[in-house]
Amino acid sequence: MSSEAQFVLTLSCPDRPGVVAAVSGLLAGRECNIIESQQFGDPVSQRFFMRVQFSSSLSDAALREAFAALAPDFGMDFKLRDTAVRQRVLVLVSKFGHCLNDLLYRTRSGLLDIEMVGVVSNHPDLRPLTQSYGVDYHHLPVTPDTKARQEAEILALVEHYQADLVVLARYMQVLSEDLCVKLAGNVINIHHSFLPSFKGAKPYHQAHSRGVKLIGATAHYVTADLDEGPIIEQEVARVNHTHSAEDLAAIGRDVECQVLARAVRWHTEQRVLLDGHKTIVFPR
Repeated sequence: MSSEAQFVLTLSCPDRPGVVAAVSGLLAGRECNIIESQQFGDPVSQRFFMRVQFSSSLSDAALREAFAALAPDFGMDFKLRDTAVRQRVLVLVSKFGHCLNDLLYRTRSGLLDIEMVGVVSNHPDLRPLTQSYGVDYHHLPVTPDTKARQEAEILALVEHYQADLVVLARYMQVLSEDLCVKLAGNVINIHHSFLPSFKGAKPYHQAHSRGVKLIGATAHYVTADLDEGPIIEQEVARVNHTHSAEDLAAIGRDVECQVLARAVRWHTEQRVLLDGHKTIVFPR
C-alpha cells in the first residue's frame, strides 16, 4: 500500500440513504484502501457532506471518471485531489507582517504542506522578509482611481502562478465584488475580531471601547459582503481592564497567526466544505 498514491475525495449532495455505501462500495470495488472517512448530515439544509482519504493504484483520471459516473445518481458535487500535489497559495498583505511571517515560517518548516508561490502587497515594506524566504514579491500600489487596474493585476498573478488559494494575511483593502465573484470559495481572510462582533476597521479599538473580556480572530471565506463570509476557524484570548487598545492588538497578533494557519491548513487539506453561509470542517 505504501507505494500507492493517496487521494482526498470531498462531496456534498442531498441527504438520503445509501451515499456512504455507494462511495465505499465504489472504492472497495476498485481495491482502494480507505485511510480516513468523515461525514455529516445537516438537518437544516438537508445536505450530506463527506470527506474520504484513500490510497489507490488507479490514476487520477480513472478515479474521476468513476465518481463522475456515480455523481448523477445522488445529485452529487465532488472534488478529488492527489495529496502529493501541493496546493499553490498566493498571499496578499499590507504593512502588518506577523501573519505573513508565520505562514512563511510554517511553510519552510513543513508545518504547512503548501507551495507559497508569491506575495502581493500595496506597500513595499515586506519585500525583504518575503525575499529572504525565496518567495516572489509584487508591489502593486492602489488608490481609489487605480483599484480596478490593480485588481486586474492581482487576478493576472493568480492565473500566472496557477494559484489554488489566495490568502489575505492582514491585507487592508476591501476586494471588489467582481474579484470576490471570480475567486469565490478560494480566498481566505483573517479578521482581527471574533466575528460577527466588531466588523470593519480598527476592531481592537472597538473592543477596547466596549470593555470586552475576550478578544479573538476569525478566518473566513471572502465574499462581497465585508467580513460576512462563511467562518472557517476562530480563537479567543482573555483580556482585562488594564489593557489598552494597543495591548489588545499585541495580544491578538498571536491569535491571528494561529487561526489563519489552521484555516489555510484545513482548506488545503480539503477539510472545509461550504454549506450555504456556513462551513463544515472535518478536523484531523
